[in-house]
Amino acid sequence: MRKRTVGQRVVGFALQGVIVAALVVGGATPAFAAKPTGHGGGGGGTATLTGNDVSYPQCGSSFPTSPAFGIVGVTGGLANDLNPCFGPSSSYPSYTESELYWAVASSTGGTSQPKASLYVNTADPGNVYNGTVIADWPTSSLSTDPYGPCTTTTVTLSSGAYTVGENSDACAWQYGYNKAAQDASWLGSAAAAINNQSPPVTVEGTAASYPWWLDVETANTWQSDTTMNVADLQGMIAGLQTAGATVVGAYSTALQWDSITGGTSSASGPLYQIPNWIPGARNLSGAQANCAQTSFTGGAVTVTQWSSHPDDSDYAC
Repeated sequence: MRKRTVGQRVVGFALQGVIVAALVVGGATPAFAAKPTGHGGGGGGTATLTGNDVSYPQCGSSFPTSPAFGIVGVTGGLANDLNPCFGPSSSYPSYTESELYWAVASSTGGTSQPKASLYVNTADPGNVYNGTVIADWPTSSLSTDPYGPCTTTTVTLSSGAYTVGENSDACAWQYGYNKAAQDASWLGSAAAAINNQSPPVTVEGTAASYPWWLDVETANTWQSDTTMNVADLQGMIAGLQTAGATVVGAYSTALQWDSITGGTSSASGPLYQIPNWIPGARNLSGAQANCAQTSFTGGAVTVTQWSSHPDDSDYAC
């Protein structure tokens, strides 16, 4: 999935003590690198029903026509910014320009996947990036934080001394939780803005109404401490579940997932056995074959993706 470069936005991303790398999977193509044109669910001329995924790079473009299912990016390339055409906005004011509405209203169904699913960027930036304090890094945490309280520390930068949340598992968990709560809130706002325009199809605005995918890629910013990254992702799952979500999976590859998390086992708590959405194929047959890949979480591989210009398409395993 396409990301903005780290340097384009300071808040929420850090380079100090983190993993920052390009996509390194053989044959994998960023999910949102292409702007789709009209494309049915025919999967390259076969009778196989396929879906499409879209996010901020497709804003203002023609969306795929009648996919079997649609997966929409809530975020805009970073873990803490909003896809400007997820719902109506000042730049895309009509519900017809909304990618959330496209997925709900245009998808035809007929596969094991629901007509509409959501995806969110993830990251574990830590408390400072390039000499600047991360504004949304937490300084306290909920009593339900499984890693204990998120406490503060003092960092001294060239611009002065600052009180910030520690680079700890507890603060990372809370950061993930906060981002997930924000994502769920953005969903509610987008659905309300769409429905206020009285479209022919009503859009559900609750987190429980959609499966959620965590986009976990090395192109985003992660700590070198994999236990802190795990805590962050666990916090995201907890935040989505608190908002009502019942299905949360991960978009990644084994190489990237293991680099970020250190690998997943039953000791990984809520990350263990979550569904997989696997990229990397170049055509439908490759995506179908990737359904047999070994899961990087121990869960089921339920969606695979292939990229063939100009569309990014998806197959329900």
